[in-house]
Amino acid sequence: MNSIFYTIGLLIVSNIFMTLAWYGHLKHKSSALWLVILTSWGLAFFEYVFQVPANRIGAEAGLTVTHLKIIQECVTLTVFTIIAYFMFGETLKWNNFVSFLFLVGAVVFAFWGKE
Repeated sequence: MNSIFYTIGLLIVSNIFMTLAWYGHLKHKSSALWLVILTSWGLAFFEYVFQVPANRIGAEAGLTVTHLKIIQECVTLTVFTIIAYFMFGETLKWNNFVSFLFLVGAVVFAFWGKE
């Protein structure tokens, strides 16, 4: 069970780097595109530094590739929502909350009956 928590923790860190690489440059629209691309690639390197071990640890703990992907998507949306709020001032609407509830339901359903 500890391995699953390590997996989720590493996925959270990985997704922070991923979200900053994909969307952080939108705070600096005046920067040259080539510079933004290089910076994003640099951040993406650290995304992989955490993502690959997260998946390896999760797989060794008995999670399937499908389980890892479902966890990844929930972590991605959670991290994205937090960064979008603090970096861009975006707030959630009621339909976003409902969507998140469906995602949590998807995770529960995906793990239902897992031995």
